[in-house]
Amino acid sequence: MSNRYWNEYQKVIADDHYFYERSCIRQTFFPGSETAFLRIMKEELGKDVFDDFRQHTCTGIGYHSDIVPLETTMTVVARLFSLMIEHGYENYVPSCVTSFGVFTEMVHLWEENPELLEKTRENLYKACKREFDIPKNLVHHSDLIYKFRFELAEKMKYRLVNRFTGKPLNVVEHIGCHYAKIFPEKGVGKAEFPYVLAGMIEAWGGKVVDYPERRHCCGFGFRQYLIQENRGYSISNTKKKLKSMEPYEPDFIVSNCPGCTMFMDRWQYTIAEMEHKTYDREGYGIPVLTYEEMTGLLLGYDPWELGLQIHQVQSERLLDKIGIPYDPKQKYKAASGKILRAPKKPDNLLV
Repeated sequence: MSNRYWNEYQKVIADDHYFYERSCIRQTFFPGSETAFLRIMKEELGKDVFDDFRQHTCTGIGYHSDIVPLETTMTVVARLFSLMIEHGYENYVPSCVTSFGVFTEMVHLWEENPELLEKTRENLYKACKREFDIPKNLVHHSDLIYKFRFELAEKMKYRLVNRFTGKPLNVVEHIGCHYAKIFPEKGVGKAEFPYVLAGMIEAWGGKVVDYPERRHCCGFGFRQYLIQENRGYSISNTKKKLKSMEPYEPDFIVSNCPGCTMFMDRWQYTIAEMEHKTYDREGYGIPVLTYEEMTGLLLGYDPWELGLQIHQVQSERLLDKIGIPYDPKQKYKAASGKILRAPKKPDNLLV
């Protein structure tokens, strides 16, 4: 694709001064990732990122499951935007892909239907005496790491290269559905050529794996998992995706969606227990990282401070390939300094 056409697939990403929105799933399952993102933005890149402790859920899962009404979601989103303007910011950066999709949808509805915008203003003021404005720039925070990928590359201690062979690591990138499928033009590369993660991988020495089910759902699909009777659909989706990538022997998977990261990691354990099957050659499973973890590792951050030990599929073999040091004795060290007992090992997944 020529540069002239590729430019049409880019998006505007503000250079600095961001109001940061945390993710319910990310801070629950991968809290080290949010800490790493803030460290990367502030310490490595010197950017202004504001993190307000009064923020709250976007209602994403409840909204997409038809539990939370549209009008309520609009009011909740409006309150979050009101926090942004209270502190003098106009660039809004959510951590969660679903939040990014929800915010993008609400802004689109307000812009297309001014009466909904006015109704939301009334509801917000009635509920909490607050006012809000629509962000000038709304992007997902993986967009920021993508934007500054070359600046970060200059600071990195490691590359996505197998130190034993000298060859690029094979990396599966998985884009969360709500990043560019709901509003295709809102993602880097749009829905046709999503490049936000591929751009990082290529800039940092890795090779992107192109496989048949590359754009297939991870298996989360809210109504697939949250409704117990549908969970068979959830795990079958993940299984289809893992089976499709297996012949390409990926070294790891990286995603910009915390839910996708969780499901592709956790379901590997479930499939191993149910069917005695893993999708690597040796029985360890394929490590699944958040992109903050990937970035932090290459910058030289401690793997255990990033939280790799709380993943179901363990990452030591990947760390060895890249040449990243780690102390096994510190793997389960608590914030208090106490060494916690190692969890029980799975029966059919090597660790």
